[in-house]
Parts: sequence; C-alpha cells; structure tokens
Amino acid sequence: MKIRARRVNNWDLYANHSWYVPGIKGMFALLGWFLLGNILGSIIVSIFGLFVPPQVLSQYSMLVLYPLSFMPAMVYVANKSQRNSLFEAGYKLNSSHFGPFKGWMIVLITVALTYATMIVADLPNYYNYQITSKVPALQKAYEVLMQIMEQMIGGPFWSSFLLAAIFAPIFEEWLCRGMILRGLLSKMKPGWAIVISALFFALIHMNPWQALNAFIIGVVMGYVYYKSGSLLLTMLIHFVNNGTAVVLSQFSNFSEQDYFIDMMDRSTYMVVYVLGVAVLLGCLYAFKRIPLEQQHGNIDTVELKVD
Repeated sequence: MKIRARRVNNWDLYANHSWYVPGIKGMFALLGWFLLGNILGSIIVSIFGLFVPPQVLSQYSMLVLYPLSFMPAMVYVANKSQRNSLFEAGYKLNSSHFGPFKGWMIVLITVALTYATMIVADLPNYYNYQITSKVPALQKAYEVLMQIMEQMIGGPFWSSFLLAAIFAPIFEEWLCRGMILRGLLSKMKPGWAIVISALFFALIHMNPWQALNAFIIGVVMGYVYYKSGSLLLTMLIHFVNNGTAVVLSQFSNFSEQDYFIDMMDRSTYMVVYVLGVAVLLGCLYAFKRIPLEQQHGNIDTVELKVD
C-alpha cells in the first residue's frame, strides 16, 4: 500500500492550507509572521514613497501594505501544510453544513445576524470608547490610529471599500477563523477555541477602541464557523459589517458619529436595541439547529490518498 498526498494548487487558500492545523503555539507563530509582514510591508511602502507624491501615498499605501502583511504567514502555512500532507489528514478551511436550511436561507439568516450583532455591540462599544478615550496614555496612540483609519477609509470610495469590505474579509477570515479557530477546535473545547480566536481577532486590530467590537463579532463569527464550517459565511459577516460602515461614512450625517446611540433619540434607540437583541438570539438559535457531525465542529476532514 502506498500513501500519496493530494496534489494541491499553491494559490488555492482552501485546499493548499488544509493540512496545517495550529494550536496555541502555532497561533503565536502566525502572529509573529503577521507582525513581520507588517514590518516588511511598511518598508516596501516607504520605498514607494521615494517615487510617488505624498498625497497619493497617503491615500493608496494601505492597498499595498495590507495584503503584504499576510503574505509571510501564508507562505509559512503553505510550506507547513505541504509537508504535513505527506503524513496526516487535514481539515478543510471551508465546508458547507447548513442543516435544515437551504443556501439562500442561511445567507439571509447570516446577513440578519450581522446587522443584529452590529446593533447589540453598539452599546458596549460606546462605553468602551468613553472609558478608553479618557486615558491620557492612550491619546497619542489614538491619534496614530486615526491617521491609519484615514488612510483606509479616507481615500476614494472604491479604495476604502476594497480595503475594508473585500481585503479584510478575505485575509482576516483566512487567518482568524480558517487557520486559528479551525486549529484550536481540533485541540480544545469549542467554547475556549471560539473565545481565544476572538481575542486573537481583537489583538490584530492593535487598538483598544476596536478591540471590544472585534471580540464580540469574533465570537459570533466563531460560533457560525463552528456550526457550519463555512469560511464563506464568516467572510459574508465581515463583508456586511465593514461594507456598511464604509457606505455610511460617505454620508455627512453619519461620518461624524461612530455609534448608533448618537444617531437617534434614546427612546427610538432602546426600541431598535431590543429588536436587535431579539433578532440576534433568533439567528443564533437558527445556527444552533444545525446538527454537529463531529466534536470539533462541522469542519470536514481531508484524507490522504491511499493507492
């Protein structure tokens, strides 16, 4: 009997990375490669700055820096996965377990879940900002963050949308759910795996003002991934969340207000908030109805070929 690994496409994020299943140690390794990518990307952008006008650089540098930040981690995973595929089975990054729901139904439920999460997360995010913004030691960091955010969403609409609604879902979901959560689910209890991956998701945002929001939505996306195995659904959540924020930022009424609580009177806000909680619980219950096929969640295995 001869065991032969599947031939994989080096540019297929799903197939090529299936055999690398990181634990806690692997999670920190990926964080290190991600930070290295940020450094290398910053150096490359600085070199570009020698040849392009400052205004152009400030508006478009993130289009180069952002994807470059993930490249070292992707190369590392591809190499580890290729070696592991010779000796062990892997787990798919993207599966499709929707239980009693058809594809179009689970998409609608996911979109509703996203908007409900945005509403429910608004209040804790608002108070988180009120507290952290008053910490003197964080004021300088906040100014730097605002400069980075201005580079991401302060340019033309198309570049802002590309960065926040296309690049972020593809790259961050690959890292935080496709790699980190998928690996942790195979090595520990699901609750801990979801929480730790959500903390990792909050950490890579690198600021205390987005961290709580990232953690909350990270927990929701983690549960969706655990129950469905679908990285495409978590990308959809990420797309809807970030895309909505970019679109709203184009309107003058919303651009100066970061929270829903600032956009409406208190009585209207309370009604909207209660409805958001109800929709959130209903959508989570819908995902709860998807039966689990294995203890580590509905993530399909990728077996070795046996000749």
